[in-house]
Amino acid sequence: MAQKPNIPKGTRDFSPEEMAKRNYIFDTIRSVYALYGFQQIETPAMETLQTLMGKYGEEGDKLLFKVLNSGDYLSKITDEELTARNHLKLAARLCEKGLRYDLTVPFARYVVMHRDELQLPFKRYQIQPVWRADRPQKGRYREFYQCDADVVGSDSLLNEVELMQIIDTVFTRFGIRVQIKINNRKILTGIAEVIGASDKIVDITVAIDKLDKIGLEKVNEELRQVGLADDAIERLQPIISLEGSNEEKLQVIADVLADSKTGLKGVEETRFILETLRGCALNNEIQLDLTLARGLNYYTGAIFEVKALDTPMGSITGGGRYDNLTGIFGMPGLSGVGISFGADRIFDVLNTLNLYPTDAVCGTQLLFINFGDAETAYSMPIVAKARQAGIRTELYPDKAKMKKQMAYANAKNIPYVALVGENEMKEGKVTVKNMATGMQVMVTTDALIEQLK
Repeated sequence: MAQKPNIPKGTRDFSPEEMAKRNYIFDTIRSVYALYGFQQIETPAMETLQTLMGKYGEEGDKLLFKVLNSGDYLSKITDEELTARNHLKLAARLCEKGLRYDLTVPFARYVVMHRDELQLPFKRYQIQPVWRADRPQKGRYREFYQCDADVVGSDSLLNEVELMQIIDTVFTRFGIRVQIKINNRKILTGIAEVIGASDKIVDITVAIDKLDKIGLEKVNEELRQVGLADDAIERLQPIISLEGSNEEKLQVIADVLADSKTGLKGVEETRFILETLRGCALNNEIQLDLTLARGLNYYTGAIFEVKALDTPMGSITGGGRYDNLTGIFGMPGLSGVGISFGADRIFDVLNTLNLYPTDAVCGTQLLFINFGDAETAYSMPIVAKARQAGIRTELYPDKAKMKKQMAYANAKNIPYVALVGENEMKEGKVTVKNMATGMQVMVTTDALIEQLK
């Protein structure tokens, strides 16, 4: 007996109904990106490991899917190297390519390679799959789509403002209530500077993030456990217990960071973004959150993260400014800022909250029943006319029993069925059945099209 086929862990098949939902997500995001003047590009699924390695931090490098060299990949490997089983060294020799981990690093590579062709600032969007050798769990997959928008070649904070508007517009169209969290890497750097613990900033943000769950005393205890001195913890107290409006929080942070030029620059940038957005009438709340650090090494300024309010799910959108990313590829001084929508998590949120519009996931609208050759010949021009009018129409291909054809319509949730027999052909009409109500009426072709349009 043949073994039942399966797919790799962390990947998924998508049915026609699921693909209709995914296309609704992609089309919505694509239309909003275009509304703001972004242009679409695509990059290869594979990049050289030279392009990918060292861009995501040590943990990110471990999660890269490496692609084995083609041909006799062992020809240049000695028996001693194989016996030594140094997997990192062997991987470097056996693999020259890897599947892309995100869309931002390939985009930076694209900008450097095509610099002479680009008009700066360059606003691009990209909707493609990425791969990470992560542990699969709810909302986390090894193959998933990202929907990125980035602007390079402009230092203006108006780009950050515009990206926040894009986030708000997209989730408003989806009907998902979200909270948009914002922070600035310069603020985090400033905090580390004033307490003398530049290497502890991630530990600090992780501990502060637990304040609501474990309380102030235990947060301070965690900070001691990661090696923070008591005087450093004391200086952190106003930030740990930060509350109030975004403006009130910024004022407290500015007071704490009075001796940090970098930190105050982060406060200034964040204040500009929030004040400018105040006049843009957003539908969703923007919250300053100092626990937001974003794991990727290349962020240098504003950082963003979005969470759904009505269902538990990780981050469904994130991003930030990365002033020095293209410098890694020999093109220093080119500033960039971008966001990435997590399409797969958005898919799960829309499913959980049942927010898909009926017309967005509807397939065929009208099915012509096949009663025989004469009826088919009569129906074909009507089918063509309906399609020309934009009505998604099928003619059942086989002269099967009526029950079987109706079952087909029900299985595909087709709302209307057209019946053509001797009476219809004699009168030059079509009988249309509403599958939801069971009502039938004989109409002309023009009336049928008008009704379904």
